[in-house]
Amino acid sequence: MDRSGVQVSFVVRPRRVRVIAGIAAVVLLSAFTVAGLLMLREYTGAYFRLSDQVAMIGIGLFLAAGALWFTRPRVRADAEGVEVRNMLGSRRFAWSDIEQVSFPDGSPWARLELPHDEYVPLVAIQAMDGEHAITAMRELRRVRREAVGERSVG
Repeated sequence: MDRSGVQVSFVVRPRRVRVIAGIAAVVLLSAFTVAGLLMLREYTGAYFRLSDQVAMIGIGLFLAAGALWFTRPRVRADAEGVEVRNMLGSRRFAWSDIEQVSFPDGSPWARLELPHDEYVPLVAIQAMDGEHAITAMRELRRVRREAVGERSVG
């Protein structure tokens, strides 16, 4: 169950991007922290103060947080519908509003097909995740099939 009391039957997040973003965040924070701490070690023609060191570490924190922002995407599905959280914002769609769950050839991620030729990208289900993405699509389609009561839903 989630915070709103709805029984969640499926949750997926990207795998490879989360690993890459975590490593990038650690590298960025480490590099800027080391650079900040070593600023006062040698005279380089410029005078650095404590505030410069703190600012350098702060920049590292800011960039690390930016790298971790790529771990935000998530898809949660239940009998009522799908909650899609991408890089910016989060939206919930009822199954009745969704025409199809698809993964077009050559697309970097899956998508929800909506009426009037509109769609919402599912950044949490990425092609670069390979088998994880295939399993996630099967599971999302299964949840939709059970919720809508159809035999074969795209």
